[in-house]
Amino acid sequence: MMTVNFDAIVVGSGITGGFAAKELTEKGLKVLMIERGPKIEHGTGYKTETLAPWDLPFRGLGDAEQYASVYPVQSKNRHFTEFTQDHFCRDDENPYTTPAGGEFTWFRSYNLGGRSLTWGRQCYRWSDYDFGANKRDGNGTDWPIRYAELAPWYDRVEDFVGVSGAAEGMPQLPDGHFQPPMPLNVVEQHVREGISARWPGRRLTIGRTANLTQEKDGRSACQYRSICARGCSYGAYFSTQSASLPAAMKTGLLTVVTDSVVEGVDYDPVTRRATGVRFLDTAKKERHRATARLVFLNAGAFNTNHILLRSHSEAMPNGLANSSGVLGTHIMDHATTLSAIAIMPGFEQHTTFGNRPTGIVIPRFRNLETLDGNGFTRGYSFQGGALQSTWTQGKRQAGIGHGFKTHLRTPGDWKMILVTFAESMPRASNRLTLDPAKIDANGAPALNIAFAHGKEEHAALADAKAEAAAMLGAVGGQVVMGMDQPGPGGSAIHEMGGARMGLDPTTSVLDKWSRAHDVANLFVTDGAQMSSSASQNPSLTYLALTARACDAAVSMLRSGTL
Repeated sequence: MMTVNFDAIVVGSGITGGFAAKELTEKGLKVLMIERGPKIEHGTGYKTETLAPWDLPFRGLGDAEQYASVYPVQSKNRHFTEFTQDHFCRDDENPYTTPAGGEFTWFRSYNLGGRSLTWGRQCYRWSDYDFGANKRDGNGTDWPIRYAELAPWYDRVEDFVGVSGAAEGMPQLPDGHFQPPMPLNVVEQHVREGISARWPGRRLTIGRTANLTQEKDGRSACQYRSICARGCSYGAYFSTQSASLPAAMKTGLLTVVTDSVVEGVDYDPVTRRATGVRFLDTAKKERHRATARLVFLNAGAFNTNHILLRSHSEAMPNGLANSSGVLGTHIMDHATTLSAIAIMPGFEQHTTFGNRPTGIVIPRFRNLETLDGNGFTRGYSFQGGALQSTWTQGKRQAGIGHGFKTHLRTPGDWKMILVTFAESMPRASNRLTLDPAKIDANGAPALNIAFAHGKEEHAALADAKAEAAAMLGAVGGQVVMGMDQPGPGGSAIHEMGGARMGLDPTTSVLDKWSRAHDVANLFVTDGAQMSSSASQNPSLTYLALTARACDAAVSMLRSGTL
């Protein structure tokens, strides 16, 4: 077994892992970043980026038999196609379990860059409506921070990442440092104006997205291809490969190890410090150990919990940093559903060009200053957009001959879609545990995911369905369908929690600096640290908390307080 020494070890290379490596190396630390999946080089590693459907064996649809046996869960992801399947993990080699009657679709990308290659790129700040929610209604544990403490770190992250968006002056969705926004199309602009006139407290705006509209740091502006999950050689969307990794490598202080699964964090009960990690080289089947003064866990929310639960010892029999007993509990994922589809007549003479890689958002408007009395205490937001039918409408229409083909060359009807993301309440019953009866391809116990949405989420989605229909109907839309039942847990791809941040060490795992209460040099800065879910996408908040934690960790290290 080889042992190597570093100032810091970062486990995981996704959005937060890559950013942590950048921040720590730029502060002068010698860093080891460990990724369980294979290496994917920026540009040259994006094998399908420029291919056409006819260049692939199954024309982009993929091998149904293979998907059923190898990717039964990952193939349900809306970004999963024959073009992108290599950016997702194999389910057959990486099993997990759920209780009888429970379902959770855990979408994962085990490769260098993690889900930074396949994420939806939506970047929204949280407000004090979000950070104060647990204290306000008594669910979960109070966040030890508020928006003012995180605002400068949001600034830092946005300035590096490159987020395009429009300032709207809404307290529930704070404005940030934006590149110029991508434009709304004609139908979205119409809906925006109609909603604002009828409901002054509601606002439809363009999705704030980590797609550049201006060149930045050697990265090109977006080409409006909307094939981001294949990988983008232009660097037009933020990923570890396009931005964080080049910055970290430029320092000369980063070592990257791929195809290596971290099996546990080593802990010294005398000093009460993490000493490093042990990991398995899955290609060579060799085990190694690395030591460091700091350990950052950024393996993805559930994988980070998995590592902590597996890092049990005589000193910490229930998992590392788990004196509180809450490790693995209070996991969350937004309750999401398609709330409304409406036909939008009167715009047939208009069309769009290019494929804009973002939609629209209608920020939370429920339960802000006062509770609205609709059976839930938190909020929900809408995402979606207006789109036109293309030639593919012919798959669902009767027709034949020259006239039919000519018709399909013209744009079809406009439709407006609103999808709800409702806040997920932190519940102790939603939790992660080790399954003693199931192991993965490397002999490790599988993770058991117990998760269910509750009455608050169902009430929020019922209200969202009604409000979506009301808004679209008020602007001339003909609502053809809407739903109020959530998809299974994991559908939002926003799983978080399990190692929550809090003020009280007896009820939380991490302190206000994303540092373990029990292990002073162990930091968790991915989604595992979240104490509540808000109703907007969490990735930007993960990044801001990562930047803040890296700064605090290095300051503590240099002052000797670690």
